[in-house]
Amino acid sequence: MTVKGDRAIWEAETGGLSLLNGTLGDLLDHQAEQIGDKEALIYSYPEIGLNLRLNFRQYRDEVDRLAKGLIALGVEKGEHVAVWATNLPEWILLQMATARIGAVLVTINTAYRASEVEYVLQQGDVAYLFMQETVRGNSYLDSVYSIAPELKEVRDPARETLHSTNLPRLKRVVLLGKAGQPTPGLLPYAEVIAGAESVADEELAARKTATTSRDTVMIMYTSGTTGFPKGAMLSHYNLLNTMSLGRRGVDYSHDRYVNPMPFFHIAGAGFIVQALQSGMPTIGLIGFDPVKVMELIQQEKGTMTFCVPTMLIAIINHPRFVAGDFDLSSLRLAISGGASVPVVLLEGVKAKIGADVQILFGMTESTGCGTSTLADDSFELKSATVGKPYPYLEMKIVEPATGEAVGLGESGELMMRGYSVMEGYYNMPEKTRDAIDEDGWLHTGDLAKMNAQGYLNIVGRVKDMIIRGGENIYPAEIEAFLMRHPKIAEVQIVGVPDSYMGEEAVALLKLKPGEEVAEDEMREYARANISRYKVPKYFKFVSQYPMTASGKVKKFELRRELIVELGLEEIAKVKTA
Repeated sequence: MTVKGDRAIWEAETGGLSLLNGTLGDLLDHQAEQIGDKEALIYSYPEIGLNLRLNFRQYRDEVDRLAKGLIALGVEKGEHVAVWATNLPEWILLQMATARIGAVLVTINTAYRASEVEYVLQQGDVAYLFMQETVRGNSYLDSVYSIAPELKEVRDPARETLHSTNLPRLKRVVLLGKAGQPTPGLLPYAEVIAGAESVADEELAARKTATTSRDTVMIMYTSGTTGFPKGAMLSHYNLLNTMSLGRRGVDYSHDRYVNPMPFFHIAGAGFIVQALQSGMPTIGLIGFDPVKVMELIQQEKGTMTFCVPTMLIAIINHPRFVAGDFDLSSLRLAISGGASVPVVLLEGVKAKIGADVQILFGMTESTGCGTSTLADDSFELKSATVGKPYPYLEMKIVEPATGEAVGLGESGELMMRGYSVMEGYYNMPEKTRDAIDEDGWLHTGDLAKMNAQGYLNIVGRVKDMIIRGGENIYPAEIEAFLMRHPKIAEVQIVGVPDSYMGEEAVALLKLKPGEEVAEDEMREYARANISRYKVPKYFKFVSQYPMTASGKVKKFELRRELIVELGLEEIAKVKTA
């Protein structure tokens, strides 16, 4: 018990575990030496000619080959190497290879368009960009040419560096994918690999030795659900300890991990490290597809996966799952987080798949971690909370206005301190000071409650909380309740301005396939089961939500659209004046 008195303060405990000092390169070497013959990386896409199976020794060797190629390309310690691509095998190799030589991997959201990519390349001081030509109809090549037209004039990208007025730090752009016709200004990935022949083992070893645990290894841009993206700087120390302590001593070495999360997301990239630490294979998905997830679980006997709630909903509601086309009995654990996880969804996964569900809570700024449910927690705890803090992490819940710790069971802003907290936002000292105070506490922006055992409930975002007539309304609570309606697949609650009450709630409902329900039926269902002030004023049925590429709903965008649709522009202007 480490709750401090009757206040919502969690004092760190060790859990009998130790903090680690080392690098991702050290970890890769250790696993190659200890379990070299064990499967490490699997891609099974015969439909596109991609069939990859590497053991841990081969995994290390492929990473080293790319690391040498990067050195030959001119990548220096501390330089920023961006990757703009789907979950290709090369993404994983690049993550490990940059870490190996002390470079920094900058991850770019696959859904970004030209202006967004331009922002990351400029703000992130990117020196090298690895990219695909086109993804889902989005021409990355056209975007890059529009940002840096000088790229088309580079005749020999292997020897000639780019000189761009708009992107003065960008030296080279490398094209991922199969070799074909030369692309003006872009260096084929195969030529980077070929450059490894000119770099001696001793040079790679020297770069590896010069890399330290506290060096920045990744800059991950926040998904931008509430504003402009910021680059969270994460170190080897952040990643190694977060992934290690997240297991809480549980042995995953016999598991097989299916990774459908986008790698630019902390859950995607983080669990690449988790799998490496645990000695279990990563079974990769190029992009999320519920049918492909089910195919791989069945084919590869996958035992673990991480899916945000929208992904789990897509799987268990898919017609082919409902029809019983797939045998998912090998799956023992489905990890979820990244958004509120409704109780009814957890119950559905357990009842329909048979897998236990573990809930994680975290954010990019905390290396994706914070709390988790435990293996021996009751289903009631797993369905009602986001678990307890990780070992070595301190947490407290405070009144946002005063910074004073609230009482147990009271809501306030969650704050955390410890090994998982990012180094800061790249080139944003003011935003860093806003996020991490002078005592090292990370302000999460999440509203939470803590019970006497240290278990936390996330009740919403500070910015998402709806204040109606002086009453606090937490969207997550109403979303979880409305999803219990048998005809409802998904719910989002958004606050809009109101001239009398200050704010009112809007329920945006997605129906299950083939279902119909009237607005009045939903309103009466809510009135019969929750307090009157929590009943949304507006009910709307939608077929989709605006999403980030990592599966989060852009509530700020929903709110903006609703204000226009409901004719509330003048009220909104008054409230923000």
